[in-house]
This record gives sequence, structure tokens and C-alpha cells, in this order.
Amino acid sequence: MAPFSTRLAVFKGLSSVLEILPERVDVWLGSTIAEIIGKRSSAPRDNLRENLRRVLSYGGAHVDEALLERFVNRGFSNYGRYWVEGAKLPALSKDYIDKRFVVAEGLEHLRAAKAAGNGVIVALPHIGSWEWGGSHLSHIDLTMTAVAEALDPPELFQWFKKKRASVGIDIEPLDEHAGTVLLQKLKSGGVVGLLCDRDIQGNGVDAELFGSTVTVPAGPATLALRTGATLVAAACFAGPGRDHFAVVTPPIDTTRRGKMRDDVQRVTQDVTRELEFLIRRAPEQWHVLESRFASPTVA
Repeated sequence: MAPFSTRLAVFKGLSSVLEILPERVDVWLGSTIAEIIGKRSSAPRDNLRENLRRVLSYGGAHVDEALLERFVNRGFSNYGRYWVEGAKLPALSKDYIDKRFVVAEGLEHLRAAKAAGNGVIVALPHIGSWEWGGSHLSHIDLTMTAVAEALDPPELFQWFKKKRASVGIDIEPLDEHAGTVLLQKLKSGGVVGLLCDRDIQGNGVDAELFGSTVTVPAGPATLALRTGATLVAAACFAGPGRDHFAVVTPPIDTTRRGKMRDDVQRVTQDVTRELEFLIRRAPEQWHVLESRFASPTVA
């Protein structure tokens, strides 16, 4: 069997197993395995440690090293939970998902933006499980379109897309056509969710994140400025217990003030400030395992 075919078979097999396992079992299993792997994976652990150090020390706070290590362990544990709960979603009923998920803050902002008819852009960090949030939104007439990195083989991406469609999330590949597709969605009054705390394509703009200059995607700001869509930031947190809750920020000001490039820079920085606010609410759930900062902080 070809390597790519093997990869597809593995993903399908694991997904099938996770869908039938009792939830308490698969969440425990995923969290435990991820934490064990995290203790043995030097580069991802170093990256996550540095990322969390930046969050915890922001504003000049002292970071206790033992506490930081516990946060790192919890970070990997939450990363495992994220994967298994995402795989579990297609096996759960609509009623069950809605009982376990609530938009605790800011649902009125989404409702008002949807009613305005110009589309809604939701800027998201890699926090908790955005798929749970997307699934719940589809149940309250706020079906979300998101983009994701293309996968090899292409059949794997199509399988992933089908799985997400089954829980109410429309997934489009992150390619040269993504911008056009999203523009069309927004012009028809749709909801677009964009993960934007990582610059995956390497073509982002500079913004300050936890006191350091990093590059972040300009997509949310650019789309909002071009379409007049409402732009908010949001995060879907895991907990308490096995439940989930979302926080949606008030709309970000996307008024045109000058040159497009300058407006994109300004709005992107405003988005990044909101992402900081959301990440600081639960740093141990920020599962970014690549280095987001150019140089280490002083312990």
C-alpha cells in the first residue's frame, strides 16, 4: 500500500475507534498520550514553554519555573483533548453538542452582525476546540466557513472536509482560491472563521504579540476592510469539566482611515490585541507548538 494511502487508512481507522469509545475514555487516552509525548519531544516542548513564558510574563510578571512546567504539561494534555474531541464530534448528536457548549459572552455581537447582512468574520486563536464552536453555531443559523491547510493525499483532505461538513462546518483549502471563496461567502452574509495566531503561509504582516513583533495573517483585516463585514475575535475554551464555552469580543473598528496597507496594519494589530486577551484567559489551552517569538525571554 502506498504511504499516502496508508496515512488515509490510519486516520480513518483512528477516527472510527474514537467515535465509538466512551467519551471519558478517549479524552483521557488522548490527553495522557499527548502529555507523555510532550515530555519526550524536545523541540515542541521548548517552543511551547517559550510561548507560554511570554504569556505568563507579559507585563513584567515573575514566572515560577515549576509552575511553567506544569502549564506546559497541561498544554500538551489539552492538545490531546483537542484532537480526540474533534474526532468525536461526528458521532455526537446535535442536542448533545448544544448541551455541552454555550456562547458565554458576546453572542449578541454575532446576532447583530448576522442581522446587518454584511457577513461576519471571526478571528480565532488556537485555543480549546474551535470545531465545537463551529458546530454549535451551525445549529443557531450561524453556519461557519473556515479554511484549513491542504493535506496529502488529497483524499485525506476530502475526508476531513466531509467529516467537518457532517457537524455543520464548511471547510475550504488554504490555497490561491481561498480569498475569492471567502469574499463570496461574506458578500452573501455568511460567517467566516479564521485561525490567525500563526502565520502558516509566511506572508503575514507585523504585529506586536505579548511584547514582541511577530508576523500574523492579514486575512481577517483585509476581508473586513474590503467587504464591510463585521470583524470580531473569539475563542472556544475547553471546560469546565467536559463542557465548552465561547467568548466573543465586541466588533473591532474597521473604519477606513487612509491607505489600505495602513488600515490593514492597524486592524491586524487590533485583532492581535484581542487574541492576547483571549489567550491570557487560559494560556494552558493555547496549543501552538511552533516558536512564535524570535528570541528567548530572560527567565
